[in-house]
Parts: sequence; C-alpha cells; structure tokens
Amino acid sequence: MTTWDNAVVLDGFLDEEAMPGERDDTARFRIHLTTDEDLVDEAVLPCVVADPALADSVLHELKRGDLLRVTGHLRLPQTTDGALWVEVHAIDALYPTLLPDLADAEATPFIERYASYVVIYDPDGLTHVWHETGEQVGATEDPSTISDLIYAYEHPATSGETGGTT
Repeated sequence: MTTWDNAVVLDGFLDEEAMPGERDDTARFRIHLTTDEDLVDEAVLPCVVADPALADSVLHELKRGDLLRVTGHLRLPQTTDGALWVEVHAIDALYPTLLPDLADAEATPFIERYASYVVIYDPDGLTHVWHETGEQVGATEDPSTISDLIYAYEHPATSGETGGTT
C-alpha cells in the first residue's frame, strides 16, 4: 500500500495562517471547503503535514486566503471527543490570495467566502466582491448590498449590469 492509495483530493481556501505542529518539523492548518452556494455544504477541516519539507513550505509560503488543492487521507476520530482531520501528503497552491499584505492585523481586510465568491471587507474603504475566476464582481460602501452585486453579476440581462455567469 502506497501513500496515495485511497487518498482524497480537496480544493479549498487556507482558512488562517498555518501553525507549527506538535513537532518542529510538522505544520497544522485549516482548509475551508465550499462546494456550492448552499452554506450547509461548507466545511472547515483541520490538516496536519508531517513531511518536513512540505511543512516548511506550508509555514513559509502559503497565506491565509490562498486557494489550495490538498491530497491526503481523511482520519476519523478515535474517541468520542476526537476530531476529524486530514493527513496531508501533497499541496498545490491553485490561486494566491487576493490580499496584498496580511502582516498588519489592523489594516488587514476581513475575508469571507460565499461558495464561488470572495468578499473583502476593507476596514478603511469599500467592500469588494470577487468571483473565484479572478473577475471583480463589484464594490460597495454598504456591505448589506453584497447580494445585489452578486445577483447583478449572475443575471446581467435582467439587471442591466455586465458580468459573467457561475
């Protein structure tokens, strides 16, 4: 049996910055999975990287919000209070985060994902909505109008706006 037998492949966003694992040569992170527009289908799974070279890459190269493809094995809890987690064997960074600088917590916008959309709430300015393709859906000063921006993007003929389809 090889490392890749029965492996799962998951695409999702790095939920927050990766952290060192229980040993110095390991890493831990959480991946945010979204399959469609239904919030019920969303999941956040903890991931553990035991390979030292891969762990170093995770800790120093990946940023919160990056779109990743994670390959590994799903591990079930061994006790009633245990956690479901992914033992990671490979990671591909599919798309980098849209945020230019995550180092300054005061100035870092808050990111939220709605299936194929990424919303960036800038504390000092506009709220931006992007589609996972990289196309900007729009920007607004009023975050309560985000659903209107997405609707206009998905239904350009009925709204008079231009935009793509999902």
